[in-house]
Amino acid sequence: MRQINFLIIFALILALVLFSLENTAPAAIQIVEGVQVQAPICIELILAMGVGAILAWLFSIWTRLLRGIESGKQMRQMRSKDERIQELEQNIAQRQAELEEKQSMSLSATLQEQDAQTTKAFAQSI
Repeated sequence: MRQINFLIIFALILALVLFSLENTAPAAIQIVEGVQVQAPICIELILAMGVGAILAWLFSIWTRLLRGIESGKQMRQMRSKDERIQELEQNIAQRQAELEEKQSMSLSATLQEQDAQTTKAFAQSI
C-alpha cells in the first residue's frame, strides 16, 4: 500500500513539475473585489495544491479526533457493562450459595425427622 501511495504522489509531483515548466506566463487572480494578485500560473497551482493539502490534513485530524472520542465513549460503555456483568455474576453466586445452604438445612431437617421416626419405631418394636 505504501508503494502505491508513493507512486501516486510521485506521479502528481512529476505532473506538477512538467506543468510548471510549460506555464510560466503570469496570470491575474482576483481574490476579492479590489484585491488582485498577478503571478505565474505554476506558482498559483502550487499554492492551490498546498492549500488543498493543508485542508485535507486538517480534515483527517478532525475525523481522527471524532473517532477517538467515539471509541472513548464505547470503551466507557463496555467498562460499565463489564462491571454490571460482574455484579450480576456475584449476585448469582450468592443466590446459589443461599439455595445450597437452604437445601442442606432442609435435607438435614428431613434426615433428623427420619431418624426420630426410625428411633420411635425401633423403640415401639422393643
